[in-house]
Amino acid sequence: MNPEPETVAPPRPDSGLRRLAVPLGVLGAVTAAFAYVATIDPNEPGHYPACPLLYYTGVYCPGCGGLRSAHAFAHGDLPAALGANALAVVGFGLFAAGWAWWAARAARGRPVRLELGRSQLWAVGVVLAVFTLVRNLPFGAWLHP
Repeated sequence: MNPEPETVAPPRPDSGLRRLAVPLGVLGAVTAAFAYVATIDPNEPGHYPACPLLYYTGVYCPGCGGLRSAHAFAHGDLPAALGANALAVVGFGLFAAGWAWWAARAARGRPVRLELGRSQLWAVGVVLAVFTLVRNLPFGAWLHP
């Protein structure tokens, strides 16, 4: 007795929308976060917790003013966004460029690998440290949130 051969369906081509599901999900989450910060003004007290480093030491961390920067950025006020946290605005731009690169590669079905070497990680750390140091010195007052 010969068993019937099992029918194997041909593989379905991976649709572009399916490949973009994760990048679109991340974009949706970031958009929702920006919409929330655009709606709930961080300049009004009581909506967001204070930065613990600033509260206890008086030292501005690299993230201080980030919510105010995001609020101004979401409202299209780039000078106010830069004034609140210039490094955050640079981060917004880097995120947008990185997301576009990720989405383009995902749409083509190409893998995305972001491997930062030791020198790149050190460079990020140095930029954060210098930004923090300069914004806390008297001549860096223009970087205060």
